[in-house]
Amino acid sequence: MNATAAQQHEVLVLGAGYAGLSAAIQLAARTRKRGNLRVTVVGAHDTFTERLRLHMTATGQDTAELSIPELLAGTGAHFVRGWVTAVDAGAKTVRVDDDRVLRYDTLVYGLGSIADTASVPGVADHAHLLDDPQGAAALARRLARQGGGTVAVVGSGLTGVEAAAEIAERHPEYQVVLLGRREPGAGLHPKARAHLDASLARLGVLVRCGVEVAKVLPDGVALKDGSGVPAAAVLWTGGTRVSPLAAAAGLTVDERGRVVTDGTLRSVSHPDVYAVGDAAAVRQGYGMMHGTCQSGMPTGVHAALSILRVLAGKEPKPFRFGYYHTPVSLGRGDAVVQFTRPDGSPRRIVLTGRRAARYKETVTASPWPTFARMKKMPTSGAFWPHGGRYTRNRSTK
Repeated sequence: MNATAAQQHEVLVLGAGYAGLSAAIQLAARTRKRGNLRVTVVGAHDTFTERLRLHMTATGQDTAELSIPELLAGTGAHFVRGWVTAVDAGAKTVRVDDDRVLRYDTLVYGLGSIADTASVPGVADHAHLLDDPQGAAALARRLARQGGGTVAVVGSGLTGVEAAAEIAERHPEYQVVLLGRREPGAGLHPKARAHLDASLARLGVLVRCGVEVAKVLPDGVALKDGSGVPAAAVLWTGGTRVSPLAAAAGLTVDERGRVVTDGTLRSVSHPDVYAVGDAAAVRQGYGMMHGTCQSGMPTGVHAALSILRVLAGKEPKPFRFGYYHTPVSLGRGDAVVQFTRPDGSPRRIVLTGRRAARYKETVTASPWPTFARMKKMPTSGAFWPHGGRYTRNRSTK
């Protein structure tokens, strides 16, 4: 590079998920010939986690192993493997677990979310999680080893539904029990919900809604009504939490610990910090966005474009996003796709069965081709595979 290190603007991206990598690749692809901006990505693992496929990993199915350093090769972005242990927003530094200290001029905070293991006793000790491939693979090994019994899937949201269906289809020797406060698919159109219910029934999944778990035990779960569900294995999908690092750094956060942003995705308390993905509390005209891969990649892209506008002496443009669909897999050959209004509420248009399964497989395909296109053509159109309506800032000039 022609510019010296002292002249470079240091952008540090925390988190190598959908949102973080989208931000890093956009920045690097647009500035690699300039030499005045250095992009560094910090991630706990050097392989990318396709969270949308972890229910497949949990049933022993092979998924691709995607190397983050290989993806970033040629972009000019650098990768640092490590767990972030502290952020000092005043000093503009980040500490990782081997005591390295990384400096930044601009920070993209995208550490995302993990399963909430603290709100119910016993979850951390006795339940399986779908946070990463290692945890999902541990459940797969247990299911293969034990060879039968009951599997309790706690959490009747869409992650729980997909996991319950996948386990029931791949392991018919188990009785799968889906436990949750709400009816599965509660936010879907009645047609979509009817198909979901019929599919779970066809797979033999026993649904118990309107229940709350008081404690996870080594051999099942105890419910708040005093009853229990004996189980050979418990999979916990009952809610998520974000890292406490943002709050500890003094960034303004909401009640869930997410970084509160302005309309351009900047922290309202620290304008040199952008928050993306699940780590951000992003308000739109219809209310607060909920974290999904559908919205994560656009937040990363928009943060990158906003940073470039600021560096060019311009004001960043507002982030505008609307949801498009809710795809739910029900095993390998079945699914339901609920098309939505921008606020996420259901429309009457629904796909079901094999056609829906093909649609879901297409739109939730690996982001690797998308990231590869970003490297070559960062200004190309709507390039994330997960859907959503994003009004892009089409120019940084």
